[in-house]
Amino acid sequence: MRFTDLPLGERPPGRWALAADWIVLDTAQGRRLLHKGEVVIENDRILWVGPRFEGTVSARFDMGAALVAPGFVDLDALSDLDTTLLAHDNWPSEQKGRVWPQSYVDRGPYEMYSPEELAFQKRFAFGQLLLNGITSAAPIASLFYREWGETVAEFTAAADAAEDMGLRVWLGPAYRAGGMVVDGSGKMRAVFDEPRGLQGLENAIGFAQQMQGRDLVSPMLAPDRVETCTATLLKRTMTAAEDLNCPVRLHMAQGQMELQTVLALHGMTAPHWLDSLGCLSPRLLAPHATVATDTDLERYRNNGVTVVHCPLVSTRHGGALRSFAKLRAMGINLAMGTDTAPPDMVLNMAVGLMACRLNDGLESVTSAHMFDAATINGAKALNRDDIGVLRAGAKADIAVFDMNDAYMAPRIDPVQTLILGATGRVTRATIVDGRLSMRDGAVAGIDMAAARAQVQAQFDGLIEKYPERTLGHPPVSQIFPPTFPMMNGD
Repeated sequence: MRFTDLPLGERPPGRWALAADWIVLDTAQGRRLLHKGEVVIENDRILWVGPRFEGTVSARFDMGAALVAPGFVDLDALSDLDTTLLAHDNWPSEQKGRVWPQSYVDRGPYEMYSPEELAFQKRFAFGQLLLNGITSAAPIASLFYREWGETVAEFTAAADAAEDMGLRVWLGPAYRAGGMVVDGSGKMRAVFDEPRGLQGLENAIGFAQQMQGRDLVSPMLAPDRVETCTATLLKRTMTAAEDLNCPVRLHMAQGQMELQTVLALHGMTAPHWLDSLGCLSPRLLAPHATVATDTDLERYRNNGVTVVHCPLVSTRHGGALRSFAKLRAMGINLAMGTDTAPPDMVLNMAVGLMACRLNDGLESVTSAHMFDAATINGAKALNRDDIGVLRAGAKADIAVFDMNDAYMAPRIDPVQTLILGATGRVTRATIVDGRLSMRDGAVAGIDMAAARAQVQAQFDGLIEKYPERTLGHPPVSQIFPPTFPMMNGD
């Protein structure tokens, strides 16, 4: 049997082996790069990593000039049709539909996608993650186009999609107790509805209880952004996380609007505020830390908080973690997230490495540091030692990268070539829990090529509604003007 004959979405029968020119493996002495080795898989586990396996296998597939590696762990994984793309050249945010105007609030916010569209976009986004070698994901979506928070129904559908497609996920509907509103004069302020936020938490707890014991799905609590939360909501969230034994993800220390809002509301930065509430803990995943102070970072370190580094989306908007090397030297656990389209972990590692070197110099960070952040450090944040690694006994969560791609020749060290000479588009296969979830651009459970047209139509329909939720209600052409003046080809 050829590798291309393996059925998508299934585990090959018996023990089977992947041979390749290079394998990233984990040993008791640390991470190593093996030349001319193989991985043997049985059911959902790795049985062997090393030189040629001398035992019996049902099939052996030689991937040739490929890098076989642990699948990526993405702790801020895009799970919608990314509205941050609309902000690339369109600012300020309060005039471009990214802060609700009071007039929209007065008429009543509403869901801009149907339940079917919400379910579809998560399935498509999960497919994109698998295309990029991401095997474990904590999905994230925008609440800008939502009525308020996310729903249990859409996340139940997301859990079913993840298990159908073969993606390991930590899921929880996002909830909030408030949001930013801009009035007719352009002044922004935070408005709160704490009972609504607490009900969102209760719904999320109920969902988490339903997810206990599922195959590829684990619960997570996901309060939205720190400026949309109250002290009561955050304290009850952390208590619930202890009861559920699950992680909590909260975006904070990520931008000037948040920083100024939290300072105005609480007289201190977000990490300081959470520390004063007793809400910093090893359960907390904290994207993005780009405006964190030195004292904030010390609070993270002292409380075991994981910083989720999302360099691509940060640098697109003029921000940067200052810096990866500094946080690493402090002993803070640094994991990775994509948080934007494309959800390309390889590109994120490249941007993160370059941003760190711009800030701290050439020798401040290496490809190995970034690769560890995208794999084993993410697993550590989730309190898992059986993902993000390639060793006997670990989960068979594996990514295979084409090292013979003509666009990245000449090849040097395969990990360095991958990070600084490629993108996620060289991902040849993604295996999750021993199942072949993606091969050569084909994803289990979805026709990505056919879904592409539906994705664009759905996103275009959302853009048409932007005037309703933009200050002054200008036309789309004014909110999102083209890069150059348009001409009609007719």
